[in-house]
Amino acid sequence: MTVSVENFVKAIYKQSKLSGADTRLSTIAGLLRITNAAATDMARKLALKKLVNYTKYKPLTLTPTGNQLALNVIRKHRLWESFLYKTLNLSLHEIHQEAEQLEHLTSDFLADEIDKHLGNPATDPHGDPIPALNGKIKNDRSQMLLSEANAGYMYEISRLFSSDKDFFDFCHLNHIAIGSNIWVEKQYGFNKMTEVKIKQNKILLNEDFANVIYVRQTKDV
Repeated sequence: MTVSVENFVKAIYKQSKLSGADTRLSTIAGLLRITNAAATDMARKLALKKLVNYTKYKPLTLTPTGNQLALNVIRKHRLWESFLYKTLNLSLHEIHQEAEQLEHLTSDFLADEIDKHLGNPATDPHGDPIPALNGKIKNDRSQMLLSEANAGYMYEISRLFSSDKDFFDFCHLNHIAIGSNIWVEKQYGFNKMTEVKIKQNKILLNEDFANVIYVRQTKDV
């Protein structure tokens, strides 16, 4: 498969897993920085290849074959992120940028060797689950979005589901990291904001931030 095909199915898959999933053709086109016409042409071609379900004016969805392809690309991406983070100590944004290139150049054999070398990690440094070779992916049901966490409880940050540099810069400056404890002070339903406390610092997060941070409840401290 070409890089453009792999990126197209990967974008649909990742968008389908977001809170308020949006897999409209225009959204996918925007993410991939291509025109709506180019995205339409790609969707039609991939529909003929039985990778994408395409109906005019309807959200795009993946066929079982397309889903498997997306998971295979994501597996390679997250294995490379884990390798680069462990061996070169690159930042969370840097490992994402490099893995974006390497995922398309990696054979299944090399991906398996990286997996074994790393000790078969369940998640990458962002806390994202790494799909198995057969495409199976473990869903951690103990996780929830920070935006859905109850106020007055302590949580542990378990996943940072983003690739945006500004997001990771903000996280670094405010001690938002995998494994960190975070106290949910208040949920502002009308304004869709979440007030949290980390290391005695209070932070007010908007919905976009709180919807890409996953947490697990822990005991009160």
